[in-house]
Amino acid sequence: MVKAAAASLALFLLLLSSPCISGGALKLRSWCVAKPSSDEKTLVENINYACSQVDCRVLQKGCPCFSPDNLFNHASIAMNLYYQCKGRNKWNCDFKNSGLITITDPSYGGCVYE
Repeated sequence: MVKAAAASLALFLLLLSSPCISGGALKLRSWCVAKPSSDEKTLVENINYACSQVDCRVLQKGCPCFSPDNLFNHASIAMNLYYQCKGRNKWNCDFKNSGLITITDPSYGGCVYE
């Protein structure tokens, strides 16, 4: 019984020290990606808007998130950068209803979604 109480206390203290705890509530980590149904024009607009507001250098050729070199991938990364930098609010991933919030980390290879 003492071991169980100690383990519970340790978990509680770990959760309190987590940067994902705010106001006593556990905040799940989330990311913003482009909806698969988004058309090319919308994806380009999303890249242009997001990258006018945040640093999108990770999308440059030779950088970790350049490949695969396609609009869907680049838009998802740009939209997520914007979403993360602007506070991870639902409205920061709207992009005229072409954004999708996920709790599954979309990082791949050397490309880490922050």
